[in-house]
Amino acid sequence: MSVHVLPTAFDTQSRKSSLRNRKSDTDNLSTSTTSSPTLSSYEPSENGLSSSSDTEAVIISVEKLKQIEKMESNPDFLWMTTEEPHRSRRMAILKAHPEVRKLMGPTLLTVPIVFLVLSIQITAAYLLKSTHPFSWQFIITAYIIGGTANQNIFLAIHEITHNLVFKSIKLNKILSIIANFSIGIPYAMAFKGYHIEHHKFLGEDGIDTDLPSKFEAIILNNVFGKTFFATFQILFYALRPGFIRSQKPTIWHGINLLSIFIFDFILIKFIGSWNSLIYLIMSSFFAGSLHPCAAHFIAEHYLMNGPLPTKEEQMKSGKFENEQDWLIRGLAQETTSYYGWLNVLCYNVGYHNEHHDFPSVPWTRLPELHQIAKEYYDPLPSHSSWPYVTWKFITDSNIGMFSRAKRTERGEKIEHNLWSSAINSSTTSITKEEEEEALATDDEDEIAYMSDTNTTSKSKSKSK
Repeated sequence: MSVHVLPTAFDTQSRKSSLRNRKSDTDNLSTSTTSSPTLSSYEPSENGLSSSSDTEAVIISVEKLKQIEKMESNPDFLWMTTEEPHRSRRMAILKAHPEVRKLMGPTLLTVPIVFLVLSIQITAAYLLKSTHPFSWQFIITAYIIGGTANQNIFLAIHEITHNLVFKSIKLNKILSIIANFSIGIPYAMAFKGYHIEHHKFLGEDGIDTDLPSKFEAIILNNVFGKTFFATFQILFYALRPGFIRSQKPTIWHGINLLSIFIFDFILIKFIGSWNSLIYLIMSSFFAGSLHPCAAHFIAEHYLMNGPLPTKEEQMKSGKFENEQDWLIRGLAQETTSYYGWLNVLCYNVGYHNEHHDFPSVPWTRLPELHQIAKEYYDPLPSHSSWPYVTWKFITDSNIGMFSRAKRTERGEKIEHNLWSSAINSSTTSITKEEEEEALATDDEDEIAYMSDTNTTSKSKSKSK
């Protein structure tokens, strides 16, 4: 196990080169670490522990000991004691580039794409009504056309979940349910609740249901198990939340359920064949299976270099210049982007660092965000091939179900100037007032795009 502890004080000069010259494809980096690195030694000062008899110190020590006990019972995950890295980097970018705020807000371009893809799927379902589901024509069509189309629909629902199509949350939900018709089973409203938590509580064990459980990791951490997971990952993401963190159904869950059943009934009744519904469901399965576009599920947050060595190991290897360099590298690997052509089919979801940094920026403007803040994004590790990510995940013994960063709680806050100092950024000159405004309104702006309520964002949004 490796534990990342946020130092109490940062030496600005010592971390200026920590991300420079680190732009490299994570697919091509070799690693000498295994998925089960040795346990870091714990120092009382590192973990906020104190021998003081003061009551407050004793309470803090008990809480920290509980966290350590949980980490030690799950030794193969990479446990972080800091908060997720995106809030602090977002604030650093807003300070350096306040013009990024102009990129925030919905885009109506998603609407015609949803209806185009939905029409393609309904047309294909009609044309295959008399074709046997196990025929090669049916399966190939469901894999190539259906799998690609429904992966696009999954990611359209992802965009809509962030309220990035209409200003009205109700209209966003209605469009999300319409898009859901292509999937064949109710999905949109259940996804919304869990995905919002994935952003707000990234990596928090027991809350972020994108994380594999300890049971999954133990059973599937071998070539056969990883192949099984990659093949049936859509089922893991559908069923895991019910075991980890069930959410209370809302009226919208009922509307979603009823709408899909009515659509399915109409599809079967008017087309006159169950094969049409089977096509939609098979398309959804392939969209989350061994499909080139489905690789983004693994590429986004799995640690494809394996866990970093412990602080003790890194001092011996000389791989990192200092403790701050080690920390920043750990933070940088928690989310990984992909900038290849498959983004065209997938609402630019490959721009995943950019998306987590700014959930309020729609898919159409993520490349522009990257260009504006390229000094922050270019040094980060990135993937050059989604299919290769799946291959490496399955075949590399250093990568597996345990290759995820976890937290027992929100974690220690990271100062936003850590990122600027790390890349030796020459930031845009802005006034103190502009800086304070950018940082003060940050949470309000982002919460508006990670909520299920009619929160009004103060940002000056524009539609494209």
